[in-house]
Amino acid sequence: MTKAGFIFDLDGVVVDTAGYHYLAWKKLADDLGIPFTKIDNERFKGVSRKRCLEILLEMGNIRVSPEQFDRWLQEKNEDYLSYINSMDETEILPDVIKVLDYLKNRNIPMALGSASKNARAILEKVKLIPYFNTVVDGNAVTKAKPDPEVFMKAAEALDIAAEHCVVFEDARAGIKAANAAGMKSVGIGNSEVLSEADHNFKNFTEIDFDFLSNLVSELNGKV
Repeated sequence: MTKAGFIFDLDGVVVDTAGYHYLAWKKLADDLGIPFTKIDNERFKGVSRKRCLEILLEMGNIRVSPEQFDRWLQEKNEDYLSYINSMDETEILPDVIKVLDYLKNRNIPMALGSASKNARAILEKVKLIPYFNTVVDGNAVTKAKPDPEVFMKAAEALDIAAEHCVVFEDARAGIKAANAAGMKSVGIGNSEVLSEADHNFKNFTEIDFDFLSNLVSELNGKV
């Protein structure tokens, strides 16, 4: 029986919801009079919603009461949910299902490890829930990446030791979290941004079965 566990981030790895996050944050930033670009949005990848709002308010040098802070968090999430409400299987990134099918057919345990509190709802929208043995999302953790909590909880739920797990991530904070957990890390996206990853691919179309097979063997072979 395999000892290897595969853990996937959600946004920008399995589905492309980053654009929806940007639109929702941009709307709030515009309302607050804070200039906000797609380059600014890069700082929000893999980061909790609370920390994102803290960063946005720091950018605008705005201080608010805890009550107003919570209202803006809710407002942003409602805007984001309105965008993802119409999501379907077409939102799944290219060749993700090819990789998931390969692992599922070999009974490799898989987990989703995401800062998003909407992760399960999104997986249901795009009909990917059956692939994952467990989902650990923002509702289950108290520490945001680069803290490794989300991935450690995913490994625990899979009942697989951290050193036998690999994480697929598109954010620098996520790669740092995977490395801090003692797991293998695979960067999906810009290799310069994700330079700390053990392996890098622009997207899943570059990942072949030989790589996956070798990765499973490597993880299984760890003592």
